[in-house]
Amino acid sequence: MTKVHREVQRFAAENYDILLVGHEGHEEVEGTAGEAPDSVQIVDEDESINSVKIKDPNKIIWLSQTTLSVDEAMETVKKLRTKFPTLQNPPSDDICYATQNRQVAIKKVGAVSDLVIVVGSANSSNTVRLVEVALLAGAKAAYRVDYASEIDDSWFEGVESVGVSSGASVPEELVEEVLTYLAVRGYGDVETIQTAEEDIQFSLPKELRKELKSAGEETSNKAKR
Repeated sequence: MTKVHREVQRFAAENYDILLVGHEGHEEVEGTAGEAPDSVQIVDEDESINSVKIKDPNKIIWLSQTTLSVDEAMETVKKLRTKFPTLQNPPSDDICYATQNRQVAIKKVGAVSDLVIVVGSANSSNTVRLVEVALLAGAKAAYRVDYASEIDDSWFEGVESVGVSSGASVPEELVEEVLTYLAVRGYGDVETIQTAEEDIQFSLPKELRKELKSAGEETSNKAKR
């Protein structure tokens, strides 16, 4: 998030109009916009696109809420570019890969699951979006829970397969608790669906590079009776 803040400060200093693609009211979006409130316009719904006003068509750039998926951000950017053909792209990729990968995964899981359970906070826009994507992908039902204890047994009536995923920052142990809950109730045959293996390299301090291994893999799980 700090990188996006720096970009806002830099482009504001260069007198750019900055169109921040994201959900109005989201903590990250409000914080980013607050770095240069006179230069940033938040773009969320179509109505906000229509209300955008710029000073110089040669100095207009879009930035993004980091937890938006690539698909979601680019859909809005496409609409913006129709109105502002000279709209410039950000100098680097600010979109969260974990968010994008989970949305790709949930599409596959939702297409083959009767029920999808997404673990994550109601305050997390990417978690809420995963529930929506699962339903659009074909899941008969999809619910969000913070903990396994929030699962309602009535959800499983007539259900043969259950998909499980989580928000980008959810601790793995919370997902494991949900899988354990499902196993106890007869959904113990777990199949992991891999959709992406990330080769993205980040420049870390020398000390950390010695301790950390560069590896990332986004997965969602499907449990069957």
